[in-house]
Amino acid sequence: MDIHSKIYQDLTRVLVTREEIAASIKKLGQQITNDYQGKDLVVVCILKGACIFFTDLIREIDLPLTTEFMSVSSYGSGTSSTGVVRIVKDLDRNIEKKNVLIVEDIVDSGRTLSYLVSVLNQRHPSSIRIATLLDKPARRVVDLQVQYSCFNIPDAFVVGYGLDYDEKYRNLPDIGILSPKIYESAD
Repeated sequence: MDIHSKIYQDLTRVLVTREEIAASIKKLGQQITNDYQGKDLVVVCILKGACIFFTDLIREIDLPLTTEFMSVSSYGSGTSSTGVVRIVKDLDRNIEKKNVLIVEDIVDSGRTLSYLVSVLNQRHPSSIRIATLLDKPARRVVDLQVQYSCFNIPDAFVVGYGLDYDEKYRNLPDIGILSPKIYESAD
């Protein structure tokens, strides 16, 4: 996709390029491979936003692993979390005594993942860790530890590489800051 295409016109700027994303995911995959040697690893993709990051990340993890998928909702079609989390799609398998790695697209307030970690801990895994493509620590409102992160980003509304606004822009291969004119007129 050419950066001069129409979809890029809705961005104020590209924040992280596809090349930077690929290099960071490769490095993160190596770190996870080292950390989970000899362990039973279940990698959980949080749909929909993390699916692109998830597929690229698991291909960089050089270990036998199993995959699971969850869908949780706390945003609706707006630009900020409602604070109410609901599980739309739960895990299909038991995670008891397994090492769980939750893969998320972005950690913002931390409310959704804090809730999710609490729910999954009740299922008695050996461990739960979080891997995220983007971390926005300035927005954190709960005490949540993110063990693996590709990029810390400023407090801006970003799209691309799986991240969306109103289900659009997920197909951007880069991550960009969405122009406020796109979402302010809808709010």
